[in-house]
Amino acid sequence: MSEAKVAVTKDIIVRVGLDANNLPVKMEWRSSDEPAGNMHEIKAMVLSMFDKETKDTMKLDLWTMDFQMNEMDRYMYHSLRSLADTYYKATKNKELANKMQQFANHFGEETEVLAK
Repeated sequence: MSEAKVAVTKDIIVRVGLDANNLPVKMEWRSSDEPAGNMHEIKAMVLSMFDKETKDTMKLDLWTMDFQMNEMDRYMYHSLRSLADTYYKATKNKELANKMQQFANHFGEETEVLAK
């Protein structure tokens, strides 16, 4: 498969404010399409990238100190569901994507994000 030529480049800007111990206390993001001052505050993020050369996955997980456990449960539930959707879109492997969704639902029930 040949690579498409880049027609336009966009940036995603993530700003992480750290305390004196280098722990995240404020995080914001914006797209380069938005005005410079239009930052969106976030409490957590997971950035996962697949390296073209090494075929390794690099990850960056950050959350602010005020991120509550129930928020983490909800965030993880939605992230797991989203990963299952992404996996299906990329592979069309419905059986495995459904199993991933089942686990996401189990996780949601166990953490009480979803009703049992």
